[in-house]
Amino acid sequence: MSGIDTETVQDVETQSEKKTAEPPLYKVLLHNDDYTTKEFVVNILASVFNKTLDDAVRLMWHIHRSGVGVAGVYPFEVAETKIRMVEALAKENGFPLKTTMEKE
Repeated sequence: MSGIDTETVQDVETQSEKKTAEPPLYKVLLHNDDYTTKEFVVNILASVFNKTLDDAVRLMWHIHRSGVGVAGVYPFEVAETKIRMVEALAKENGFPLKTTMEKE
């Protein structure tokens, strides 16, 4: 006998699988308003959310027409950081751009 308890090995593997479960994801939403420029929104989408220029323009128009759009989907801490970045940039540039998150 090798001395390895297979039940213990299976228990450790099961515990390890539970610990590595994926964290919940959150959608970061940008909301349309009457003051923030389209150019600023495109810049935010490109610089903060790493969108290509074409994707940023397309998403900006979606947000403009529908009132809200998903800028990205991230774990909670990343989503929260991106929201803070957008809020700081918007405030610095004098825009009231609203950014929220919701669980996916």
